[in-house]
Amino acid sequence: MIKVVAKQTVKQDKINSFLASAKKLVEETHQKDSGCISYDIFQDLQHAEVLTFIEEWENQDALDKHMASKHFKELFPYLNGLLEKPGEINCYKKVV
Repeated sequence: MIKVVAKQTVKQDKINSFLASAKKLVEETHQKDSGCISYDIFQDLQHAEVLTFIEEWENQDALDKHMASKHFKELFPYLNGLLEKPGEINCYKKVV
């Protein structure tokens, strides 16, 4: 199992645009990507501009296929253009 935590700091005036496109990415990922256990976006309670994708994948192959998918390749570059600074992405494997 692979867990991904992708923290994004979005420009203040672009939060609604980011959320609309992120919602589409979440919906398409749930519908189309096999091996996806969970794929959601969360908003920081103290800092509304901090939005984090928290994902869980069966394995690295499923994650790789997601990142190669049409919906990811179309939406991810757009989302990156709405960021205040580069995102922080960490991938984890369960060890205990």
